Amino acid sequence: MAIDYVIGYDCPPKRALTPEGILDRLKARDRARTVIDLYREGDDQRHPSLMEFEFTRLNAQGEEETRIINVQDMLNQGAELDPHAEHCAGCPANTTGHPFGCYGVVQYPISGRGERWLLDHLPGIEEPLLWLLLRQGVQELGYDGELIASYRASHDYFEEKRLPGRDLMEFIINGNQVFEMLFMVGAIQPPHAGMLLLLFGAIPRAVEADQIARILNRQLSAEEIALDYPFQLHAQDDDSSIHDLKGFFRALHAAWMLNAPVGVDA
Repeated sequence: MAIDYVIGYDCPPKRALTPEGILDRLKARDRARTVIDLYREGDDQRHPSLMEFEFTRLNAQGEEETRIINVQDMLNQGAELDPHAEHCAGCPANTTGHPFGCYGVVQYPISGRGERWLLDHLPGIEEPLLWLLLRQGVQELGYDGELIASYRASHDYFEEKRLPGRDLMEFIINGNQVFEMLFMVGAIQPPHAGMLLLLFGAIPRAVEADQIARILNRQLSAEEIALDYPFQLHAQDDDSSIHDLKGFFRALHAAWMLNAPVGVDA
C-alpha cells in the first residue's frame, strides 16, 4: 500500500491511456516484479506465466474480495506502457528521470522519523509571518486530524502508534494534522502547492509579506520560481519515508512551476 500521486501535466501518454490507466499499469508492473522477486528468493525458477498470487481489496460495497492474479498477465499489462515511454524524455513533469516520472509514491507505513522530519520542518515563532500563515491555515481549513485517527490505529499506515506533535507556541500541531494537510485535500492546486512548499521549507523561506502573497496566489512565472524559489530538500542520510516525502515535495515544486495540479490518492 502507498500514497500515489501524479503531476497533472497534459501529455500524449495521458491522452492515450488516461492518468488512471497509466497508474494501473505502473502498479501492475511493480506488483509483478515484487512477486517474481519473492518467488526467486524461494528458489522458484518457474516462468511468470506459471506464477499466481492472491490479491485482496475492498469492492464498491466496502466488502473484501479476493482474486487470483497471474503474474504474466500483470507483466503484459505493464508492457502496454513501453510504446509511450519515449515521450517522458525531457518532459518538465518528469521529476525522476525515468519513464513516467510524473508519478510517484510514498510507501506505507510512514516511519516515526519521517513524521518527525515533517513536524520539524514547519516554521516556529521565530518566523512570525510563516508561523501565522500555518496557524491560520490549520484553523481556517479545519485540519483537526480526526480523519486520520483510524489510520494510526492500524499498523499498515504509521510506524509510530503514539501521536507525535510539536509545540509551536500558542498552538500544538500533530502528525495526524500534518498528514491531513498534505494528503487528504484531494488534488493539490498550484496555490496550495506553493503554500506547502513554503511551510515545509522545500523552497527558501526568507520572504516578506508581498512575496508570500505572490507565492500563495501563484503570481510567478516558471522562470521566477526557478531563480528565486529553487527546490532545496536534497538527499541526505534519509530513511525510506523521508526519501519518499522529498520526492513528493519535488513533484509539488515541478507542478507549481508548470501551474499544474497534483492528484493524490492516499
